[in-house]
Amino acid sequence: MPQPPNMQKMLAQVQKMQQEMVSAQDALKDEIVEASSGGGMVKVTITGDLVLKGIVIDPEAVDPQDVELLQDMVMAATNEAIRSAQELAANKLGAITGGIGGPGGMGGLGLPGF
Repeated sequence: MPQPPNMQKMLAQVQKMQQEMVSAQDALKDEIVEASSGGGMVKVTITGDLVLKGIVIDPEAVDPQDVELLQDMVMAATNEAIRSAQELAANKLGAITGGIGGPGGMGGLGLPGF
């Protein structure tokens, strides 16, 4: 008959993983990603925890006759920066969880609240 899992050991491992996750999430605040569009005419800087830090627009990108193009470039750069920051977070946090439960996190353990 197989031995039941050591619940205290599992709980200690989960608590350690939670602490590592909190540390990694805090570290993401200090990570910066940058994305650009329009051949570098619009640059967006965002932190790993998705806080927008800056938008730089080259004066050449400002055409009063085509504001829609500038809007599209800002949106494209912002979306790319968000995607890059999310990828950074997934890589850092995935290294801790080892991909447990897939993209949703630790749900694969069958533990409530995860």
